[in-house]
Amino acid sequence: MLSTVLGSLSFCYLAGLALYRLFFHPLHIYPGPVLAATTNWYEVYYNLVRGGEYMAELERLHKLYGPVVRIGPTKLHFNDRRAYHDIYSNGTTLIKDAHFYRGFLAHATESSLVFSDPQQSKDRKSLLAPSFSRQAVIKLEYTIQKKVDQLVALLERHYRSPESGVKLSLAYRCLTTDVITDYCFANSTDTLSDPNFAHPIALETRNLVKRIWIQTYFPFTVRLVASVPQGFILWLFPKFTTFMDVKKRFSQQIDNYIKNPEDLTTAEHETIYHHLLEPKDPELRPSRTSLVHEAFVLVGAGSDTVGHACTVGTYYALQDNSIRRKLTEELNEAWPDKGRPLSFIALEKLPYLSAFVKEAIRMSIGSFHPLPRIVGDETPEIGGLNIPPGTVVSMGTYFMLMNPEVFSDPLTFNPDRWLVEDTSEMMLDFVPFSKGLRQCLGLNLAWSELYLILGNIFRKLDISLVSENAEVDLKLGKVLDYVVPLWEKSEYKAFVKGVHD
Repeated sequence: MLSTVLGSLSFCYLAGLALYRLFFHPLHIYPGPVLAATTNWYEVYYNLVRGGEYMAELERLHKLYGPVVRIGPTKLHFNDRRAYHDIYSNGTTLIKDAHFYRGFLAHATESSLVFSDPQQSKDRKSLLAPSFSRQAVIKLEYTIQKKVDQLVALLERHYRSPESGVKLSLAYRCLTTDVITDYCFANSTDTLSDPNFAHPIALETRNLVKRIWIQTYFPFTVRLVASVPQGFILWLFPKFTTFMDVKKRFSQQIDNYIKNPEDLTTAEHETIYHHLLEPKDPELRPSRTSLVHEAFVLVGAGSDTVGHACTVGTYYALQDNSIRRKLTEELNEAWPDKGRPLSFIALEKLPYLSAFVKEAIRMSIGSFHPLPRIVGDETPEIGGLNIPPGTVVSMGTYFMLMNPEVFSDPLTFNPDRWLVEDTSEMMLDFVPFSKGLRQCLGLNLAWSELYLILGNIFRKLDISLVSENAEVDLKLGKVLDYVVPLWEKSEYKAFVKGVHD
């Protein structure tokens, strides 16, 4: 009897809630699927059950309903360039949606990427920013060049025939992982030590991405795993050893610096810990846990975006001989002696290489999933609309970077689009690193890496695709949403056909 009453009450509550959300909620005036208006499980279905197809669904919804779509009981998604800048570039009254960030970063909840409090974020950024300034990047450029030289040597030595083709996505991930760990911590993971590019860190980081939606929607699973004895977890999931080892590696380094701060003076070069552990205001010094979490996020973010952009750019250069020819001819002329390194400052002055790098970043998209922000009481109009406070608003960078009104034929890789006299409109909407106060902290490092990696690869090596397609394929193709993009073409293989003089 009691169970029947409880069941009836539950049904009435859920039915009443659905009716309220559909007909009386402040967002009921905005179009969208009925299911999305009544439950957040609409997003869960497309990302978790359909395997990262939420972005494709958003694209379909905007074609159906227009520039503003209700994608959840309290959520709106925009496809309007004005709205993007209102939310991210100028949106000082909006804060991060803590529920989302504490979900997909459930393993690093005390990292600055999770901070919702604007002041807390500003304080942490003030400590990290000196490590990623343009001046700091140029000062430590040799750490990047050293790793790039190592990759070039590995490719030249081990991958000189179609039969020995390599997945460049793995090679680039190994490279960028080594760069970010050496640059930030003077403690490289040396993933390039494996000439097969099969280092567990490189392989398992990508597998972790594929599991990201589980911890995002069910963050308690991360806490549950953390509460179970480590030995039992490793018995059940032996591949977790990789992440345990990474955590142990950086935890030990942090513990050593906390215990022996004088060791900072003997580090190979300046690291992020020089600023985090010795702030001018002692109250801003992060906790040990926060330092470990910060390291985890830096490694993940620092290796993925640049590695993916290199994977995308290289693919299209190998697909189209005209792109590759223009690139190599410019590099050969500007860099006659490949035995002597050419600096980032010199490389960024090359017009076609710059156009190629920008197009590679645009087509690789950056952060793929819409990053949610919460409307405040003082938030001005968003895209010309007065949005109720408490509403979660977002707009994926994909919709900016693939906007045909700004980037003609946006799904086609075309470096020439950047060679026009005036690129100001494109640069305004060029948002792979986001915009505004929460703009990616490491963008100077990313730019430097991209110029040095792609410049060295195409100056020193003649690379070809294995089983090269008969037809030129310059379209973006299918991309899945796992917060970062998973691109269907990234599994291509290539080999070193020759070495440039």
